[in-house]
Amino acid sequence: MLEKTESVLQRLVGLHPKKIDLSLERVGELLAKLGRPQEKLPPVVHVAGTNGKGSTIAFLHAFLEAAGYRAHVYTSPHLVRFSERISLAGRFVDDGELVELLEECEAVNDGQPITFFEITTAAAFLAFSRTPADILLLETGLGGRLDATNMVPKPALTAITPISIDHMQFLGSTLAAIAGEKSGILKPGVTGVIAPQEPEVQAVIGAQAEKVGAPLYNFDDDWSVQPLDTQSPDVSADVSAVTVAMHFEGSRLSANLPAPGLAGRHQMFNAATALGCLEHLDEFPVDEAALVRGMENVEWPGRLQRITRGPLVDGLDEGWELWIDGGHNPAAGKILAATAKSWGPAPLHVIYGMLNSKDPGGFLAPLAPHVRRARAVAIPGEGASFTAREAAAAGYVDGLEPLAEESLATALHGLLAEARKAGEEPGRILVCGSLYLAGAVLRENG
Repeated sequence: MLEKTESVLQRLVGLHPKKIDLSLERVGELLAKLGRPQEKLPPVVHVAGTNGKGSTIAFLHAFLEAAGYRAHVYTSPHLVRFSERISLAGRFVDDGELVELLEECEAVNDGQPITFFEITTAAAFLAFSRTPADILLLETGLGGRLDATNMVPKPALTAITPISIDHMQFLGSTLAAIAGEKSGILKPGVTGVIAPQEPEVQAVIGAQAEKVGAPLYNFDDDWSVQPLDTQSPDVSADVSAVTVAMHFEGSRLSANLPAPGLAGRHQMFNAATALGCLEHLDEFPVDEAALVRGMENVEWPGRLQRITRGPLVDGLDEGWELWIDGGHNPAAGKILAATAKSWGPAPLHVIYGMLNSKDPGGFLAPLAPHVRRARAVAIPGEGASFTAREAAAAGYVDGLEPLAEESLATALHGLLAEARKAGEEPGRILVCGSLYLAGAVLRENG
């Protein structure tokens, strides 16, 4: 069945327009022919942003699930299998269901040009409309205003995680332009929970909210979060890998909670954004015991994840660690740099691969002072990836001279061999630069 799923997905890729123009017209026509499933969904929380969308949804899902609610979840991209994108009331859509949904959309679309994300989002809406659940957590794919997920007419709540520079070829070349696209998910009369933003971004979001009549629940003005291990009032001063207990203070909730189950101090902000969302979901009360369980049990693979078993780990020398992270923009690079700083003196070695629409230098520049060696690879199976040589050349920044490698395996073996030859102590290897590369590691590791 997996082969049949891949076959259908490849056919849908073939429907892609020759030129991508962000528009809701194509997906709107398809959804109308399918009976408007986007209007037959449980209450929707619609989340946009550049960094932290998926992690915020993961926390919100963990809180709601711990309280006994059934949640649909839609995220992208996937790491290993496409079915990861569509979670139906606590389980991934199975391959048989998925094939039926995709073929139904394919038949109704009748060969018309449509993007892969648009037609697969239509399939997800069909699945969500036909399977009972209490709530749907919906992540945008690209931007917001013209994203296929924005066909939901009136969500119960919207949320915008931190916005930074990314996808400039589609969303605009300035931070303000990108913020304008992502704030397009705000709806009249629907509260928008806003995570920490640059002042320029906050101004754009505020203007859009005023234009459409969307009340905002803003970080700093309306809610805040503090680590419980420091007296420093500046919670952004040290975004480290050390996860710490935290205090959330909102208009309806005040709580001390344990350290998040996801690595990285930045996850405190994602957890807090999810808590801000819960404050405005009146139909879904969650007690403090469920919040604690959610904080401890949350899972979100591929985001600062340590790989602790499998053939890739078995091939490491004693004392070495293997980590993966899907971050791919300068903001993610800064978070990883703070993570590296917190890890201490053990050498850090980086293997990176990136799509050719990304900026390796901008991503690696903050990380470079903490990296002993860097290796560049092509992302396996991704036609839009930089080649290893291209990624290496684009990743040259002060203090970092990456070398190109043929594969993940040769990069890992090469780094270990050089460290042995130099008589160095065990270190960490971080594979980063793309969720697609993180997925390749998980596949290769079995």
